[in-house]
Amino acid sequence: MTNKKPIYCRDVMTQSFERLDGVTTVAESLKVMRAKNISQVIINKRDEHDEFGLVQLSDIAKQVIAKDRAPERVNLYEIMAKPVLSVRADMDIKYCARLFQQFGLQVAPVIENEEIIGMVSYRDIVLSWLDYLGE
Repeated sequence: MTNKKPIYCRDVMTQSFERLDGVTTVAESLKVMRAKNISQVIINKRDEHDEFGLVQLSDIAKQVIAKDRAPERVNLYEIMAKPVLSVRADMDIKYCARLFQQFGLQVAPVIENEEIIGMVSYRDIVLSWLDYLGE
């Protein structure tokens, strides 16, 4: 496997993601997530010195459903992870997998030129790796 060229995050990422403002309610975000068939949303920066946030379905389950909070009364900024760890578009997926393992991540934004261009998950990494082995 060492003779083959590396697979980069840009090659396996999904471009299906949504960015929302932190003041969006959980109820509103769930409508978007369901319509787009996505499991997470990126929370926009408030200004150039801010950082991106991330809300996953698991955050909603743990911080809204489990605590019996009303989704129409909870804003995304209240439950988001921020700052979110991201990966470079040209990062080899083996290092991405190591980063995920080291920090307990399931998904991360893919960054190029300081902008999010996609999302990468364990699923993306493993399935692309399987294709790679089959070559």
